[in-house]
Amino acid sequence: MAARKKAARSVREQYQEAVASYVAAGGDESVQRVITAVNSLSRKLDQWYTRQLADLDLSHGEWSVIAVLATSEGRPVTPSQLADASNVAASSMTHRLDKMTERGLVRRSPDPENRTRVLVELTTQGWELFEAAVREANVVESDVLAGLKREERDQLAALLEVVISGLDEIETA
Repeated sequence: MAARKKAARSVREQYQEAVASYVAAGGDESVQRVITAVNSLSRKLDQWYTRQLADLDLSHGEWSVIAVLATSEGRPVTPSQLADASNVAASSMTHRLDKMTERGLVRRSPDPENRTRVLVELTTQGWELFEAAVREANVVESDVLAGLKREERDQLAALLEVVISGLDEIETA
């Protein structure tokens, strides 16, 4: 019965209980409200993205490669750069790229400036999969933000961008 009660709690109730627990343990309420909200949102979106990737027959690792390549401003990327961006070992990236090449999602070619290096880029099929995933995600993401007016979304984005900028300062300190 206790498990059923826990599952029946709304996302908002779970959020409020978590904030209350962190505050009771000595956390600053305004900080805990923001961090807990961002974490809750991230967890829920991750659950949806996991289902979406499964529907697209993609693993998280494959999506990571596709996203890095799609956002690399049209420049091919080395396997080691992809491994670093995905936080995996180079050997794991090689195996992942083998599978993605077989599926026609990426293309590997020798670097014309350094013949010992390989460059990776998306194929047309890889681009189509990226675009389909973004369009599907945008539907859910738009629904998540539907309670905010355009100006409020812009304001929220600007505030979060300030927080993100502060992350760089914390890491270099």
